Amino acid sequence: MNNAVLTLLGDEALALGAIHAGLSAAYGYPGTPSTEIMEFLQIKAAENSGFIAKWCTNEKTALEAALGTSFAGKRALVTTKHVGLNVASDPFVNGALLGIKGGLVIAVADDPGMHSSQGEQDSRFYASFALVPCLEPRSQQEAYDLCREAFDLSEQFHLPVMLRLVTRLSHARSSVCTKPEREQNPCSKVEDKTQWMLLPAHARKNYESLIKKQEALKRWSANHPLNKLETQNRDNAFAVITSGLGGNYYEENLAELTAKHGTSPAHLHIAAYPLPEDSIRTLCEKAQEVLVIEEGQPLIEERLRGVLPMSVKIRGRLGGSNDPCLPRTGELDPDNVRTALGLNPRSSVLDTLPAGNMATQFAQGKIGRPPQLCQGCPHADSYETLNMIVSHLDNGPGHPKVSITSDIGCYSLGAGPPYSAIESIVCMGASIGMARGAADAGIPYAFAVIGDSTFIHSGITALIDAVEANTPMTLIILDNSTVAMTGCQTTAFPSVKLKGLILGTGLDPIHYLELEAKKQLAEENAVKLQKEAEYTGLSVVVFKRECLETARKRRKPEKQQ
Repeated sequence: MNNAVLTLLGDEALALGAIHAGLSAAYGYPGTPSTEIMEFLQIKAAENSGFIAKWCTNEKTALEAALGTSFAGKRALVTTKHVGLNVASDPFVNGALLGIKGGLVIAVADDPGMHSSQGEQDSRFYASFALVPCLEPRSQQEAYDLCREAFDLSEQFHLPVMLRLVTRLSHARSSVCTKPEREQNPCSKVEDKTQWMLLPAHARKNYESLIKKQEALKRWSANHPLNKLETQNRDNAFAVITSGLGGNYYEENLAELTAKHGTSPAHLHIAAYPLPEDSIRTLCEKAQEVLVIEEGQPLIEERLRGVLPMSVKIRGRLGGSNDPCLPRTGELDPDNVRTALGLNPRSSVLDTLPAGNMATQFAQGKIGRPPQLCQGCPHADSYETLNMIVSHLDNGPGHPKVSITSDIGCYSLGAGPPYSAIESIVCMGASIGMARGAADAGIPYAFAVIGDSTFIHSGITALIDAVEANTPMTLIILDNSTVAMTGCQTTAFPSVKLKGLILGTGLDPIHYLELEAKKQLAEENAVKLQKEAEYTGLSVVVFKRECLETARKRRKPEKQQ
């Protein structure tokens, strides 16, 4: 597929860029908005493209597998969402101290506005913290091109490279012009093993090498063609710095801004990090005011305060209540950017609707439409059973005698009506550790609710802690045999092996229980579940029934035959 024009999602464009860069292996864990990267790669891998594309147990194991591919001299890609990078942070940060051989790219999809996430974390801070390069595309074409470049860059500097997307780019389509496909690297293992052994003596030397690379990285960033500086025939008293999609929103308003002021502001767009500090100083040497338009958290804006003299007024997301500019949270869009540029708000069809109109309130976010479990979802029947026994434990959820901690997944929807069954959602795997802590603190009925995939992802280690302490708590695993919330991907560890894994931790087999999650069995299941809840030690109860969407997808090919 050379020199073709294709219409692709941002995720798909990145994936195709990796393939055309000579990808040998891709590893990841599902997480919106990054999931489609791996799904696209798996489709292409099934077409005998000669590379591997696999889901892993979690993001940490994915990055560790990719490190092994790089160690062998071949090119590897890791796919994750922003909070998934937290899980992989240990090998990510330490990976910067290794002598990366085969190109290693970490594709991270951030989620400004929290469309499907528990935080707005900006992964550029991780790249800065780890002292590795970061590339930030603003279009599907750049996602393709910069992914190809990222592998070359990784091999040039012997460092992992981050490629940062955001939701709007990941899930929007545009045309992409492809380029000739590069061959894969040959398998050629690292020769200098000290570059991969982070014993203190080697790690100190490797860290010194990483620090020395920073000046070369700054020179690379300063000369990157997408770090575009525009000062000629511009209003240099007003400077604008953009990054990522912020550049698109700025350009959407530029014609009107130029017409209003008679000229365009001086402008620097940043797509490659570390920050091009010399370009920033050149942009701002005559500036009286600088506006920073960046999607995500104010990384550039914060850094400017150490680069520029304090006489320059800097505006962006950090403006307080006395200087409102861009919103501190949520996504950017052309309308909030135009307000920051000093343009009047655009009229909308919503302005013609009555203030109390329901459609208006939905569009303005005043009325929420919360997601719900699918009709007939097995989790609904499991929660009904749980609620039945909690009502018999004297006090119910929220009372000091009962705690029900949960995790990230479809079953998170049990937090709201009509179930209102769970009391905490923190991060992948946290439910088990939190239930243990609640039990240790003296709560007599501590429940942890977790899905089968999330349990494999990061619940096993917490279960081992609970087994060793024989913590008086009840772990409830909702086993629907898939990674449902991100599109029904196959779990890294099949459900049929779950029992052996759990009992292998040392759990007393008497207190391992499997129940079929069906409405007609709710009362019978409640009796069995309550017995385990009353046990003053550790119990594991697995509610089993296949996800309805997975079952439909499985039957669909059968109907087509």
